[in-house]
Amino acid sequence: MELRHLEYFVAVAEERHFTRAAERMRVAQSGLSASIRALEKELDADLFVRHTRRVELTDAGQALLTEARRTLAGAAAARDAVAAVRGLLRGSLTVGSEHCLGVIDLPPMLAAFRRAHPGVEIRLAYAGSGEIVEQIRLGRLNVGFVALPGPAPDGVRLLPVATEEMMLLCHPGHRLAEKDAVGVADLAGEDFIDFSADWGARQVNDQSFARAGAVRRVSVEVNDVHTLLDFVHQDLGVALVPAPVTRKPHAKGLHAAALHGGGSAAWQVSVALPAAAPPGPAGEALLRMVRPPADAARTAEQPRTPGRS
Repeated sequence: MELRHLEYFVAVAEERHFTRAAERMRVAQSGLSASIRALEKELDADLFVRHTRRVELTDAGQALLTEARRTLAGAAAARDAVAAVRGLLRGSLTVGSEHCLGVIDLPPMLAAFRRAHPGVEIRLAYAGSGEIVEQIRLGRLNVGFVALPGPAPDGVRLLPVATEEMMLLCHPGHRLAEKDAVGVADLAGEDFIDFSADWGARQVNDQSFARAGAVRRVSVEVNDVHTLLDFVHQDLGVALVPAPVTRKPHAKGLHAAALHGGGSAAWQVSVALPAAAPPGPAGEALLRMVRPPADAARTAEQPRTPGRS
């Protein structure tokens, strides 16, 4: 089984189209199709269901896709490791992050990384924490910056970076604006402005209310912090947000109160990594910019049991 065949297979699986996959890999479609047929013959299984305008993965193809991504990532890590021994840091690093984590300022950090390691190509994608850990598990991302409550999902390990408390934000004319601290019971009957279910803060809030046995009505769902703050400024609901959000300039004029008792939970920012593979030289270099050297060095040790942080 050749790595080239696996690269072509992954391209077709992701593009769902032979022509687009060939263009992406910069090869003739006939050559790509021949490689896929050779792979199917070697595995004695059909990997795709071919339709007129698209292709779909078979069950066998779906099973191969996860392992193919891991194999290609491992091969890339091996090449990068050899280059690192020669004093070079090169290759590619795919990074995912949830928006507005507060304790991690990605733009200047990645700019500093690029200046220090110009031979490494960095690709960054923003998404909710749930989507990021899923992409880590599938081998599509090397490193993720997430905010998830509870233990790490299977196939992912979490390295804690910082913990922040959840706080209430409300309009200065709201009935709770005179309180310095509130509990879950104080929030009964309120309309909430919150992030979509994939965001870490939303998961913390949902779990807090579930533990307290309280019902919460989310009237507005948003996918960015500024929009959330805009709705609170209009007194269309209250919001439970990580403490760094309350310090944003756009939050000026809103009332912030601590959240205590009643099952309230902390918001933990972590680095997400594949459970079964080291981050590689480029990943380790990035982690050293995020975590103390002693902590970052531990990522090179034997990976922990999947599903445990």
